[in-house]
Amino acid sequence: MLSRFRNFIPSEHFPAEKGRYVLYYNACCPWAHRCTIVHGLKGLEDVVELIEADAKDPTHGWWFSGRRGLDRDPICNVRYLKELYRKADPHYDGRIIIPVLWDKRNATIVSNASSDIMRIFIDGFDHLLPPEKQEANKGRSALIPENLRVEIDALNTWVYDTVNNGVYKVGFAGSQAAYNQNVVKLFQSLDRLENHLSIPHHQPYLFGQYITEADIRLFTTVIRFDIVYYNIFKCNIRMIRTDYPRLHTWLKRLYWSEGPETAGGVFKKTTEFDVIKASYSTVCGGNGLVPAGPLPHIMPP
Repeated sequence: MLSRFRNFIPSEHFPAEKGRYVLYYNACCPWAHRCTIVHGLKGLEDVVELIEADAKDPTHGWWFSGRRGLDRDPICNVRYLKELYRKADPHYDGRIIIPVLWDKRNATIVSNASSDIMRIFIDGFDHLLPPEKQEANKGRSALIPENLRVEIDALNTWVYDTVNNGVYKVGFAGSQAAYNQNVVKLFQSLDRLENHLSIPHHQPYLFGQYITEADIRLFTTVIRFDIVYYNIFKCNIRMIRTDYPRLHTWLKRLYWSEGPETAGGVFKKTTEFDVIKASYSTVCGGNGLVPAGPLPHIMPP
């Protein structure tokens, strides 16, 4: 996703302060979903406010419809997210994307890059959290352990290109040749992930015993794969639940776990299947009819 606002917290203009920032998100969006997962895992509920723009208009973009959430942004009293973008930059003419991390004090956007927001949430507010939530104290259970940082960054890079963004390259391909090329790359990467999970020190999560940033970034695509990407985006060579047993086991473990490693079930709590299916049913020429299957949305543990 293209992002024009790329500031960080803490920094000179954006210090880490409780109650100063808001994350705007939508439950259907995988890029925003990765941020709400980290938000929950880190226990940032009382530090950074979450506000959902619950709908997307084909002309005006993300907005507060009132159908499933608020009918107006409670911070700036606007109805469309594009109004927040123009408050931050009156000359902004780019895409209106989510997530958006907003600074209430300066009435501006800190970042609209999900990967940056994830990293801000991972350790940017740690001094406001109890010691057990601070990355410096977590050792091997940190979301980005120092001894794995290079490997995590490397995996994130190709997963982003061919899986996270790969499903969009397939779904929005402008030609048969582009579709053919990208669908092959997507399934080659899913095969690669299946093989990655066969290695003992890459179990039960992508880098071993503990959940890392890499698991979060992959989860938001794989949890949507069978229910929307397979059918609506024509990513239909294979399904996760029937053709990738290790990846499927990994997915179910993250989704169904309600233990401390998932902060009581953050992956499940932030995944809204009905919202995801309804939202994706209008893209790629869809007429808004929501497909019934596959059922169940995720297989039982």
